[in-house]
Amino acid sequence: MINHSLKQLGQMLASKQISSVELTQAFLKRITQHNPDINAYIALDETITMAQAQAADARIATGNIAPLTGIPFAQKDIFCAKGWKTTCGSKMLANFTAPYDAHVITQFDAVGAVNLGKTNMDEFAMGSSNETSYFGGVKNPWDFDRVPGGSSGGSAAAVAARLCAAATGTDTGGSIRQPASLCGFTGLKPTYGLVSRYGMIAFASSLDQAGPMAKSAEDCALMMNVMAGFDERDSTSLDRPKEDYARGLANMTGEQPLKGLRIGLPKEYFAEGLDAGVAKVVQDAIAEYKKLGATIVDISLPNTQLSIPVYYVLAPAEASSNLSRYDGVRYGYRTEEYDDLMDMYMKSRAEGFGAEVKRRILIGTYVLSAGYYDAYYLKAQQIRRLIAQDFTEAFKQCDVIMGPTAPSTAFKAGEKADDPVAMYLQDVYTIATNLAGLPGMSIPAGFSNGLPVGLQLMGNYFDEARMLDVAHAYQQVTDWHTRMPAGLE
Repeated sequence: MINHSLKQLGQMLASKQISSVELTQAFLKRITQHNPDINAYIALDETITMAQAQAADARIATGNIAPLTGIPFAQKDIFCAKGWKTTCGSKMLANFTAPYDAHVITQFDAVGAVNLGKTNMDEFAMGSSNETSYFGGVKNPWDFDRVPGGSSGGSAAAVAARLCAAATGTDTGGSIRQPASLCGFTGLKPTYGLVSRYGMIAFASSLDQAGPMAKSAEDCALMMNVMAGFDERDSTSLDRPKEDYARGLANMTGEQPLKGLRIGLPKEYFAEGLDAGVAKVVQDAIAEYKKLGATIVDISLPNTQLSIPVYYVLAPAEASSNLSRYDGVRYGYRTEEYDDLMDMYMKSRAEGFGAEVKRRILIGTYVLSAGYYDAYYLKAQQIRRLIAQDFTEAFKQCDVIMGPTAPSTAFKAGEKADDPVAMYLQDVYTIATNLAGLPGMSIPAGFSNGLPVGLQLMGNYFDEARMLDVAHAYQQVTDWHTRMPAGLE
């Protein structure tokens, strides 16, 4: 049952083969058994969870059922959920209980889904390994000595270890896709603005985007049908018609379902810095796509190498602004001893934020300061436009772009902790899509030295449905997405 797809679970619930209460209890049992070793969840409330499961069963009994009704999901602890602790992985919010629901939470509640709990994450979504969490690092279910990726590491580990049916995550520079690659599942970052950011605690507002993390492309499509949609409370939410992201999946069968599809391979993604084992897995996946009828086109994204420096100017700048609200006055952590208001501000922020968050606040404040704004922040925005133009030109030659999701497989915990630059380079292939606002996803493509490797797909704006079709076609002829870590069956 833990390996069933969301569609299969929905059918079982609708036909009364199993109840939501029984399904939820099965996952809660696995959480009790495995979470102490993995540390994927940081907030559980069985009373709330079981009440939702019972409500789902009552709804199913009346015939008022949606595809995800009664299915248990994990929610990244960046989403406010009324009555739940919402910490963003930080001491600053360790005792904060959300008084309202994020739009994403509201959407899942509306279809009768069940919230299993809140998952661990890098503090304020800043990190690529889930080692910056105030609540301790998350273990990669494939190897407990290795990281699961970040910042959505808790959701990633929960999906990989089957501690939920699927999970939500957020992606600011690769935080859904990179952990999807390192933990061996499917993760999608939608077009910027497609999923509302209301109630999603902000890191970098022009980059943050919520998305689904699940076993397969089909599962992600069903989740996107729930998550996507206009929300007037979010000024960046896009007002466009709802669509069925699973509509084309049934057509992705036959001998050559992708005949006519043009796949672009950027030469910059296969250059120095890419692990040889990862490169082989990605090339093997591309070869499989050729068998499915796709045509390969060599392309260039010449400003790729500038993505990291641009991101680490813009994201910290936005973070320094967004995190200024945590001052110990209205909510969040407040230092116990202080002399005056300024002393309270300084001590509360010094004690409440971790090292990586402080580092980014300092960088962001610096690049926004008088005398440096034009040299750094403004220049980074100009290069951001060039990066977006690279994709515009590339999509004139191809329909979807492919390459590695991450430059290596999961690395050992602590291996890059003292080298921020090495850590930042983990997102070298994913950041550009965030800067351009484009959709991207990672799908399992094989293993290197026993560890999962992800294949990244990047599409044009609002091209999520085609990307999901392309991913689904591959998953119809491979079984990488069905594999799970030994010892957790």
